[in-house]
Amino acid sequence: MRSRTLDTLPGRCPRCWIRLEHCLCAEVTSISTRTELLVVRHVRESEKSTSTARVAQLALPRLSFVEFNDDPALADAQLAPRLTRAALLFPTEGEAAPLDGIEQLVVLDGTWRQTRRMLKKLPCLAALPRLALPPKAAAPLRLRESPTPEGRSTLEALADALELLEGERTAAPLHALHRLMVERVFKARGVWDLKRSATAT
Repeated sequence: MRSRTLDTLPGRCPRCWIRLEHCLCAEVTSISTRTELLVVRHVRESEKSTSTARVAQLALPRLSFVEFNDDPALADAQLAPRLTRAALLFPTEGEAAPLDGIEQLVVLDGTWRQTRRMLKKLPCLAALPRLALPPKAAAPLRLRESPTPEGRSTLEALADALELLEGERTAAPLHALHRLMVERVFKARGVWDLKRSATAT
């Protein structure tokens, strides 16, 4: 199903981009975090109504975007001066970043293929220690299926990362927000009952 849209499209909330009758904005609460969250967003992701990072920003005051487009050098120049005690949320085969040393978390927002290309084109990220998320016992219902076992939506990945860094109390409302977004989008598409029953079996 086509998910690309514009924030001015009639019938959609201009903040969450979900159809107005299923808008979730009234149920979003502000979540304070010690960690600054820097989301490098692929330009194609910013155009999608299923962007979970957009909804994450509604709940996380310390989340900001750096846009990645046809000029990667511009994104690199914008991002580099902001990195102090930062780690990159990305799988690693080497030693993971110590959790107690992370004050900023860089998150690449896009498809798995896009994020790998983004990493190669952003030199400022090369030297950052990496935070890798542990495998999940069971995947939650998602708007898009992941092509890899370690794949997650951006909102889900943020929740899992903050659970490692700051504990379940910070992560729980983000996991709840992810579940709510999935439900509202599928209800807007008229497939919620089908998706829910398929997950239950």
